[in-house]
Amino acid sequence: MFDMMKMLGKVKEVQAKVKEAQDNLVKITDSGESGAGMVKVVANGKRQIIQIDIDPEIIKKEDKEMLQDLVVAAVNKALENVEVKAKEELKKSTEGLIPNIPGLDLSGMF
Repeated sequence: MFDMMKMLGKVKEVQAKVKEAQDNLVKITDSGESGAGMVKVVANGKRQIIQIDIDPEIIKKEDKEMLQDLVVAAVNKALENVEVKAKEELKKSTEGLIPNIPGLDLSGMF
């Protein structure tokens, strides 16, 4: 027989685990670089940029457009890299709590 109270308890447990995992995303970091390492960016699992490092050799007025392009490329790469790590961490945090149903992707919940 279906036990509604047990099901509600499970939902609350999943919500608590998801909240805890989301809070821990700030601790997950990854980086991206462009221009053969001339621009490096570090982002966290909350998709926040926490550090940008620019090689002083490329900071020239005439290279402004190139520098802007390199920063954008490095930021996008860092965000892409950290998103993968964040999804893996959230998946680990809820493992065993949410049934593994083929084709069901709950990553949008996080």
